[in-house]
Amino acid sequence: MNSVKTYTLEEAKRMLENYCAYQERCHKEVVDKLQKMRMIPEAIDIVVVHLLQHNFLNEERFAKAFVRGKFRMKHWGKQRITLELRRKDISKTIISIALKEIEPAEYLESFHALAEKKAATIKESNPFKKKKKLADFLLYRGWESHLVYDKVNALF
Repeated sequence: MNSVKTYTLEEAKRMLENYCAYQERCHKEVVDKLQKMRMIPEAIDIVVVHLLQHNFLNEERFAKAFVRGKFRMKHWGKQRITLELRRKDISKTIISIALKEIEPAEYLESFHALAEKKAATIKESNPFKKKKKLADFLLYRGWESHLVYDKVNALF
């Protein structure tokens, strides 16, 4: 017999408290998780409100942690970070607040270090292909095009 696990409202609240305590989550991730648990819309609303009231769920805190993590660990630029936050239905206001977590000097320092490190690893004799590979790499990571093209031209 293939039975589907069901959850009481209290079980769902406890599970989602743990889910949010483990790492910062956004509303969309929480709702998706509850939907996968086959919770009805009314129950989803109750659990989300509970998480908000007890500070397990905080969109601004999530966005700030996301920005710091993706910038420091994955070396993403602001454009990629913004795109990924929009995919998580984070508001433009919260995104702009969160992006202030990145110091401008640290941002440029990280960009230059990443570009130079990558440039050193590109095994390509054709200078145009080399430039394209570096530019594509940096643009994919969400660095602003004016920074990318200035750096690519300065390096090659």
